[in-house]
Amino acid sequence: MHLTPLPDLYPPTSQLVVDRNGTLLRPFPVADGIWRLDAVKGDVDPLFTRLLLAYEDKRFFAHHGVDMAAMGRAFWQMLRHGRIVSGGSTLTMQVARLLGGDDTRNLAGKAHQILLARALETRLSKDEILDLYLLLAPYGGNIEGVRAASLAYFGKEPRRLTAAEAALLVAIPQSPEARRPDRFPKRAKEARDRVLARAAKAGALRPEIARQARTEASPDTRHPFPMLAAHLANRLAHRADAPPVVALSIDADAQARLEALAHKAAKTLGRKTSVAILVADHRTGEILASVGSSDPLDFARAGFIDMTERERSPGSTLKPLIYGLSFELGLAHPESLIDDRPSAFSGYTPSSFDGEYRGTVTVRRALQLSLNVPAITLLEEVGPARLLARMRRAGVRPALSDVSPPGLAIGLGGLGVTLRDLVTLSAAIARGGRAISLTEEKGQTGAATGKPLGRVLSEAAAWQVSDILAGAPTPLGAKADNIAFKTGTSYGYRDAWAVGFDGNHVIGVWAGRADATPVPGLVGIEAAAPIMLEAFARLGPTRRLRAAPPNLLDVATADLPPPLRHVARTARPGTPGPEIAFPPDGARIDLGLADQHGKGHGEALAVKLRDGAPPFTWFVNGRPVGSTAFRRELFFEPDGPGFADVTVLDRTGKGASVRVFLQ
Repeated sequence: MHLTPLPDLYPPTSQLVVDRNGTLLRPFPVADGIWRLDAVKGDVDPLFTRLLLAYEDKRFFAHHGVDMAAMGRAFWQMLRHGRIVSGGSTLTMQVARLLGGDDTRNLAGKAHQILLARALETRLSKDEILDLYLLLAPYGGNIEGVRAASLAYFGKEPRRLTAAEAALLVAIPQSPEARRPDRFPKRAKEARDRVLARAAKAGALRPEIARQARTEASPDTRHPFPMLAAHLANRLAHRADAPPVVALSIDADAQARLEALAHKAAKTLGRKTSVAILVADHRTGEILASVGSSDPLDFARAGFIDMTERERSPGSTLKPLIYGLSFELGLAHPESLIDDRPSAFSGYTPSSFDGEYRGTVTVRRALQLSLNVPAITLLEEVGPARLLARMRRAGVRPALSDVSPPGLAIGLGGLGVTLRDLVTLSAAIARGGRAISLTEEKGQTGAATGKPLGRVLSEAAAWQVSDILAGAPTPLGAKADNIAFKTGTSYGYRDAWAVGFDGNHVIGVWAGRADATPVPGLVGIEAAAPIMLEAFARLGPTRRLRAAPPNLLDVATADLPPPLRHVARTARPGTPGPEIAFPPDGARIDLGLADQHGKGHGEALAVKLRDGAPPFTWFVNGRPVGSTAFRRELFFEPDGPGFADVTVLDRTGKGASVRVFLQ
């Protein structure tokens, strides 16, 4: 039976945000501003516990809350010397005082402390009482508990402490304000040395170790608490359903390296500029690093704004998706020729970024050089609606004008997306065209979020885009082994972008001013690309990109089917392109293929066409399978069951495509 009612044993503790391995990213103070981080005996160096018991309570595991011998000795010394020479409080009594808040300098307060200590010993184990001390011990100011004190005074977790550090943490709670190392370092050191001397005398520490520890400098400042992935941690920790410990997919080491990179890069870019970096594992969708700004505490750079989540104009960074769609639809091939000349598109006149035009170039070169007119030529054929539909299929919801329907200008940045959106789209291309949901929560991989994962591009088209981007020019001839990347610059030099991927990771970089003020000369290839390449270097060796899928049409320009040799503008009012009437897109067709077991073939697939200008060229899974002069149907025998992409091009280069599953 308890001797006295117990107060609430466990006061509120700081909410913690940790990385994928449990490393502390950012703690938050409790409501009254106290830093009180939860910790148990196993979280603290055993050396601290040994010194604590030697100094405070040698018979801790023997008594039942009150050490009568120690109290009698303390009372006799007080009578003999006329002052308090040593205390008689056990660790249990100290915990009782911290819980009860009694003034133990008077008899009533001391009596209540003793009763509460006995009650604690009845209800809790010795280790649980010790854990309460580790949580509640005062360390000056708004610091409570050994873990918070170790982070504040040593800048590290208390799992590994030197003898000098452990002794200081033992000494401070005796007089927490008078022994604060950041205010009274001399007093703190003197108290520490007394703990070391008593520990050596009691046999808890070898004398030579104690002597060496006394020569160590004592801290005289407070370290800031960890604040890695500050924006992301703040956003998730303040959700209504956030748990006491929020576990993220972030890798603390990678996060720290990339935050240092962003801080350094922003300084070189100029006053008031900021940098954001987002890293994801495109195999799982896990976000490994999220740098929202170059410095969350830099007000001049608006560092408090998370630029991974702000909608900005993407410049040319959507071009890879435009080109990929043209490949998938059979409108172009990487080795097709395309014109880069001044052109008007129904009143829209895109200009060359550098004011120069290259004439006729390959589609591959047009994407690598990020030429504007070829991109809009292809977007006119692909259609802005299809581009937006594929973006939405990946989970990207671009910000569009509500004044007019989206037009060709979206291909050069005429819409709003976030850095996370661009990383999501690049992850889909890196994965062979399959979208994946990005997640920052540990254990919540893209496949586990419950969101349907659509296909953004066909596997062949995604590989063709990756292959082209892997050969893109690098800034100042820098190496980009196994990295496919695209840069972009928004109108007026407001945003510089670079997004790239290797076999494992996708990295997106934004640079600019958070208030959208133009920064003359700020372009993606010069400002963002070097940061992206350095980010890959800081992650470690790059991994090989995906291998080419089978049956890919890999030929020179002269060997392409005639409609693919030169991409020409074919959109004319009143001249409809071809449309595949049968089979419908997404159909499952039973041809008896599943019953053959590798012996012969099932039935042939009949494809029927309407509209378009003959002759027609047919492709299945990216390879030409024939040409029909005037017939609007095709019969072909598939190699086996599975998905088949069927594409047709007419004389003018217009095309149609369906994807069916054959069984």
